[in-house]
Amino acid sequence: MRTVIFGGAGGVGSALAKRLTDQGRKVFLIGRSEDKLSALAEELGAEYAVADVTDQESVDDAIKQVDDDIDGLAYAIGTIGLKPLQQVTRKDLADAYEINVVGAIQAIQAAKDRMADQGSIVLFSSVAAQRGFTHHTAIAGAKGAVEAVCRTLAAELAPKIRVNAVAMSLTDTPLAKELTSNDKIKEGVARAHPLGRIGDPDDVAGLAAYLLSKDSGWVTGAVFNLDGGRANLA
Repeated sequence: MRTVIFGGAGGVGSALAKRLTDQGRKVFLIGRSEDKLSALAEELGAEYAVADVTDQESVDDAIKQVDDDIDGLAYAIGTIGLKPLQQVTRKDLADAYEINVVGAIQAIQAAKDRMADQGSIVLFSSVAAQRGFTHHTAIAGAKGAVEAVCRTLAAELAPKIRVNAVAMSLTDTPLAKELTSNDKIKEGVARAHPLGRIGDPDDVAGLAAYLLSKDSGWVTGAVFNLDGGRANLA
């Protein structure tokens, strides 16, 4: 059995890959950067494939390279793209939707028939889909759709496959470097969280690994807030 991680060389994807490997699970990494994928795959003794999630044929080909049944899939690919409303373009909206939503659906379409009974899928949303934040039009709209897809596919794929989502707040990953590299912005956002800090990829990996495990075998269609308390307490 192998667990497929889209965005496997990214901040969250790589943390999840390392955690699952430490637990004795075999992972298969998929992403755009062959250099990063090959380096991580060598470190973990994993396999990988290069794919563009905006290209269905590319995704299908990557899944075909998985040489075993699939016990889980994590779609750890996303965007941020913060802009005030008047600067948001049709392309911004289309790109956010295609990468966050269409890409996730295409990944699941490609993998679902290869997944074993009681397989698990984990998607990633954002606290911005639940709270009103300025400049988040494109990403909040796309991640709101991710949460809807999570619930819809949880119903459609049950009882064979479980589908859940993790709604993150700002996490210290390369994707968020434009925000986290500015100490004043980073500190200000950290203060907005009741727990007083931004997220770490290992925080996310811990919850995602649980949702991919048999320990969460009675959990599906759920969206878990992993946001330092920001959605419900701030």
